[in-house]
Amino acid sequence: MGIIGWIILGLLAGGIAKILLPGRDPGGFIVTTLIGVAGAFIGGWLSAKFLDRPIQAEFFDLATWGSAIVGSLVLLVGYRILFGNSRR
Repeated sequence: MGIIGWIILGLLAGGIAKILLPGRDPGGFIVTTLIGVAGAFIGGWLSAKFLDRPIQAEFFDLATWGSAIVGSLVLLVGYRILFGNSRR
């Protein structure tokens, strides 16, 4: 899977992470999707590096999707903690 595949996967993973973690994000839709792309890259890298799960060449590999979504969720939660609006 090439870089374009990872970007598309990241956009979709960011959307899924946003659905799983609803609420208002400090940066809006564009920042949330960029966090999804970064989460897909980081989740895939961590999965390959530490879980001994190589990145598959197939776009529809369940483990690749899972690691991308989890990476997106982790980054989205971290982003909300760091840059969330403290005023209510």
